[in-house]
Amino acid sequence: MNVYTLLVEVGRSKDDGLPAGSTGAALICYAAGGDEAEAVRETVAILKQADLAPLDVTGYGTLEERLAEGHEIDADERALMQRALDENSVIIAQMQPFFKGCEGDADDILH
Repeated sequence: MNVYTLLVEVGRSKDDGLPAGSTGAALICYAAGGDEAEAVRETVAILKQADLAPLDVTGYGTLEERLAEGHEIDADERALMQRALDENSVIIAQMQPFFKGCEGDADDILH
């Protein structure tokens, strides 16, 4: 079992809990799974249960893969990854709402 870092872009849906006026959001999730495909499936299923509308998922790999790519991963992030592993769960670590006319890219919340 590994923990994968996923960037999930969501659109709007009724009762999604996103801020009024937002057009969607980007979520950083840590998801446990036997492989990345399983982690993505579980994450999408959980987000749909929470009335969110997943549009796109980008995988950034395991802790080891991210470190090999030069990502800086602080103690808080590592603790959330460990929690996802210990609980065999999906942890939503960060949410960045999108608003019409705002600049930026979903990938910006990882850096």
